[in-house]
Amino acid sequence: MDYLWTPWRYQYIANIKNSDRCVFCLSHAGENDESDFVLLRGEFNFVILNIFPYTSGHLLVVPHEHIADISQCSAEVCCEMMKLAKLCKEAIYEIYQPDGFNIGMNLGRCAGAGVEHHLHLHIVPRWIGDANFMTVIGESRILPDTLENTFQKLKPHFPAT
Repeated sequence: MDYLWTPWRYQYIANIKNSDRCVFCLSHAGENDESDFVLLRGEFNFVILNIFPYTSGHLLVVPHEHIADISQCSAEVCCEMMKLAKLCKEAIYEIYQPDGFNIGMNLGRCAGAGVEHHLHLHIVPRWIGDANFMTVIGESRILPDTLENTFQKLKPHFPAT
């Protein structure tokens, strides 16, 4: 069996655990959307760049409501979440032209949730060969674009709210 380690995420996870405040509830405040990398605010969810991305263009769809489990979501929240996931996928494809996508949720700490008390849907673009030796052996990610550039490239693909 192979194990893939992600030691670069420890600081992020440790900071989340040591804070009483939810990073997604802070992002929901809406005062600093550009500096918080919030691309769109829907009625029930918002779209934000993952500030510790697995790849360039890694987006999250997050309910406004502080909910830990998808079974607690209303039909409206789930429906809008899927519509926004489609919009994210289309925007990422147009800008970055990945070979595929991982779209999903990590529910609970044992499932890998870094923010386990506020669910969020990951939209992660993937390229053939993107999980190469640098990540596994070099403990490094190669991100060819900054968060600021990614935000500016993707923003026109999301309607103003």
